[in-house]
Amino acid sequence: MPSPTARLSTSRRLKLAYVAIAAADTWLSGSSSPRAHRARVLTKPMLMPTLMASLITDPNSATSPLRTSTLAAQAGGWGGDLALMGDEPKHFVAGSGSFALGHAAYISGFLANRSRTRRPGAKLVVGAWAATMPVMAFKASQLDRRLGPTIAGYSAMLATTVATATQLDPALPRSARRLTLAGAAMFMLSDSILGTRKFLLKNPPPRLESAVMATYTTAQLLMSEGAARAGVSASSTTGT
Repeated sequence: MPSPTARLSTSRRLKLAYVAIAAADTWLSGSSSPRAHRARVLTKPMLMPTLMASLITDPNSATSPLRTSTLAAQAGGWGGDLALMGDEPKHFVAGSGSFALGHAAYISGFLANRSRTRRPGAKLVVGAWAATMPVMAFKASQLDRRLGPTIAGYSAMLATTVATATQLDPALPRSARRLTLAGAAMFMLSDSILGTRKFLLKNPPPRLESAVMATYTTAQLLMSEGAARAGVSASSTTGT
């Protein structure tokens, strides 16, 4: 049976592999070459399985209260990644549905480990969502009537993920809470860039898709690392 050191080494190698795959897919996604986009069949489907394996093999995650929900969320993200490899409205609807299931898993984990007293941040997130969602949903519905409700529902799930990430229990390690919140916020930024590219800009530059993937893959990595660090004893960290 592998020692804890060996398992940690495996986890680190898998994280490095994830970063390499993410960098390659980010570059390919923003290329104007059709061949580059076809090559994403080798990179994009590998992202979430590699990240999930890195979390599973991280010995710190064994006692993490966010481990199971994060793995479920990553599985939802994998389904969304696969669906969004197509560019038709039906693919966007399917991908959004899978990502929404992933966010439901994140939310369940955050609510199960929320602070007993209200913490700042949630109202700001809800306000930002309420101010931007109607425009994005309206523009999306002009392209396909199915997309308006899809955008409204999915963005509500995403905003809830970020809002609940602001309410994590201070008993969890500070690094875990900070990484998780940073990842959730980065997820919202990524989807905001995606929505702007698809629904608001008439001729978006190809490299804008690279920005979508760079922020998305970073978000997933931060939230995965946050989940792993939530398994570290709070007594071994400083401050709340």
